[in-house]
Amino acid sequence: MELACLDLEGVLIPEIWIAFAEKTGIPELKATTRDIPDYDVLMRQRLRLLDQHGYGLNEIQEVIGGLDPLEGAVEFMDWLRARFQVVILSDTFYEFAMPLMAKLGFPALLCHKLDVAEDGRITNYLLRQRDPKRQSVRAFQLLNYRVLAAGDSYNDTTMLSQADAGILFHAPQNVIDEFPQFPAVHTYEDLKRQFCELSVRDIAL
Repeated sequence: MELACLDLEGVLIPEIWIAFAEKTGIPELKATTRDIPDYDVLMRQRLRLLDQHGYGLNEIQEVIGGLDPLEGAVEFMDWLRARFQVVILSDTFYEFAMPLMAKLGFPALLCHKLDVAEDGRITNYLLRQRDPKRQSVRAFQLLNYRVLAAGDSYNDTTMLSQADAGILFHAPQNVIDEFPQFPAVHTYEDLKRQFCELSVRDIAL
């Protein structure tokens, strides 16, 4: 049995923090794991900026409510689920992601949680575990799943390395250059072809 594991932001939905940065005019919030590989450093920066500017979960969720999946993402997910079991492995938070999960047909999602004060201020973030994407792929493999994975950022590369086959999708050039061992594609049609080619089964487009 084969399992497809996908990153969420940048692969199926817009980058939430970038959308919030554009809404609020705080350019530093545009930083993602494409820019800062250390997730703790990135999140501490984000929480500090939110505190400085007086923003909390309510304001972020308001922006998320206006977001839609990337063009073609829903159709791609329908195609993929007809051929693989699919799990989303993300470093986002359930408090951010669930409205967009509805628009993607509620795929299985493994991510993190936030500590939120009564006034909506985000006080901390709670990792499900260290290096959760790689650990999830490893756990699936221990259940005798063959795993194909796709992601776009530095924090996806351990997942791609652990998987039986990894694919970079919508990745920036710096990530592509640093990880040439992974095929890099930029359209859902090409991503479909990669899944077909890397599968051990005979899968048609």
